[in-house]
Amino acid sequence: MPASQTGAIFNIQRFSVHDGPGIRTCVFLKGCPLACVWCHNPESLAAKPEIGFYPDKCGGCGACATACPRDCHAVGVGHMYSRDNCDGCGACAATCLYGGLAVIGKTVTAGEVMETVMRDAAFYRHSGGGLTLSGGEPFYQPDFALGLLELAKQNGLHTCVETCGAVAFAVLERAVGFADIFLYDIKETSPQRHKTYTGASSKLIMDNLERLNALGARIILRCPVIPGYNDREDHFRRVGALAERLSGVTQVDIQPYHPLGVSKAEAIGKTAQCADIATPDKQTVEGWAAVVRTYTAKPVMV
Repeated sequence: MPASQTGAIFNIQRFSVHDGPGIRTCVFLKGCPLACVWCHNPESLAAKPEIGFYPDKCGGCGACATACPRDCHAVGVGHMYSRDNCDGCGACAATCLYGGLAVIGKTVTAGEVMETVMRDAAFYRHSGGGLTLSGGEPFYQPDFALGLLELAKQNGLHTCVETCGAVAFAVLERAVGFADIFLYDIKETSPQRHKTYTGASSKLIMDNLERLNALGARIILRCPVIPGYNDREDHFRRVGALAERLSGVTQVDIQPYHPLGVSKAEAIGKTAQCADIATPDKQTVEGWAAVVRTYTAKPVMV
């Protein structure tokens, strides 16, 4: 992959310790084929850049209204921002001195990404860490994601990729040679509920998991659990049985809901559907994990 190849990202998180083993740098790519009602990265769904609006930070200077070529901003008694005509050009954010407006997402080269990733190479070596691709869905931009994984391996890095699995299997098949661990999301084991809550069928996702396992990939199942949606014993039972049956699965991660996505959705003009759900307490989460452990001898982490 040429270092000049470009892709769209919205964050590079250094010193990440929850996205694979050791200390890692997590690169978040734009775009996702799903629309989960509990999405904690709603700014990742669209492939193009978006404008984040944070009215509590607005200084009321009016510079954004002057800069905007489409008259999307009106600043007076308050700050009114209409997204109807906004094309995400970012002119308003470029003039904002207070952090009230920001462009979420940018086009970068693979070389620029790897330059940032390699700044912490010493930490990776000592901790067993490396690069993790996340999103959104990293393979929504297949060539860019695969290229980054390949560049990482060329630089001697351990690699992880978090995927929802709703991608062409040919992409996952190519990734097997460059990804040390697949952090594979299992959001819902009921096909009907999966369609309702994510907007897509689970068939491709489950078929891809089976085929990935058959190729000998190392897989960690990542299971977001949202109270009132998928915190059911039958779901936990199926997750445990799945982990036990698939030889490539080395671990199950139970990930309790956190309302992190609520404010982020509001910032891009969306309404969070799970805004009234609180983060479950530790005892509840441990109870979920205990049910999964009943059906698999593999590690179940919370």
